[in-house]
Amino acid sequence: MKLVILDGYTENPGDLSWKGMEDLGELTVYDRTPAENIISRIGDAEAVITNKTPITKETMDQCPNIRYIGVLATGYNVIDVEYAKEKGIIVSNIPTYGTTAVAQMTMAMLLEVCHHVGAHSEAVKSGEWTNNPDWCFWNYPLVELAGKTFGVIGFGRIGQASAKLAKAFGMRILAYDEYPNDAGREIGEYVSLDVLLSQSDVISLHCPLFPSTQGIINKDTIGRMKTGAVLINTSRGPLVVEDDLTEALNNGKLSFAALDVVSTEPIKEDNPLLKCSNCILTPHIAWAPKESRQRLMDIAVDNLKQFLSGNPVNVVNP
Repeated sequence: MKLVILDGYTENPGDLSWKGMEDLGELTVYDRTPAENIISRIGDAEAVITNKTPITKETMDQCPNIRYIGVLATGYNVIDVEYAKEKGIIVSNIPTYGTTAVAQMTMAMLLEVCHHVGAHSEAVKSGEWTNNPDWCFWNYPLVELAGKTFGVIGFGRIGQASAKLAKAFGMRILAYDEYPNDAGREIGEYVSLDVLLSQSDVISLHCPLFPSTQGIINKDTIGRMKTGAVLINTSRGPLVVEDDLTEALNNGKLSFAALDVVSTEPIKEDNPLLKCSNCILTPHIAWAPKESRQRLMDIAVDNLKQFLSGNPVNVVNP
């Protein structure tokens, strides 16, 4: 079988091995694939592996040998999955690899908002402590989490893992999800979106991007939040209407935001959040610790193995 990986660099910049894929067929790996090269690079390959490179109806029509598309991620919105189904092409994703890593990043962002460790370290290195008349100083309000409320929108694996960590800091957990379950009830309290918005000191987004969740954080929902609340997004950028969030950060409705994702990635230079001093922005790295990427690699290889054996798994277009 001919295998093509269209954009392997972010998954494996050189610290992992493609051997598992190499053992399954004649493999070609591209670090990145421009839009104009997608069809030519796929060519007559039967299996295509992609992360963010789109696979459209036109691509599938122009590359009739495709039997399998593997996504090196959980989200699969870059694939026309319905047309793939019509063509009999299996599409598999990687649903569970990053739970621990993303939950850890959520807490890292929250703790940075509370303590501003990086900014205080830079202040010390620039001489502010050496020249300070007192034995200590702080340039930002410092926040203790115990007793505060952590609201999670999207209480699946990652949402629940993040809530467990927040609970360890002594926070009260509220959750909003369309599918409550017993595992979630052991961690926190399921409530309506209105209750979560109005009572949470910190709101963390962990829901998938669907038409029903796109723009779920907007002028209306922000208006229902506590004044001074913190917003964290390690899920998907389009969950947030960025102009509305920018306004809320600038007028003091929200005290801080910490975002690992934005609406267009890489971030555009005119994104208004870049000018917000009370907004932490990181370049979509919550998923990316080496351990997490190795799990992703292992699952991607197993997905392809299972497809080749006639028992496809993690299929998103059954």
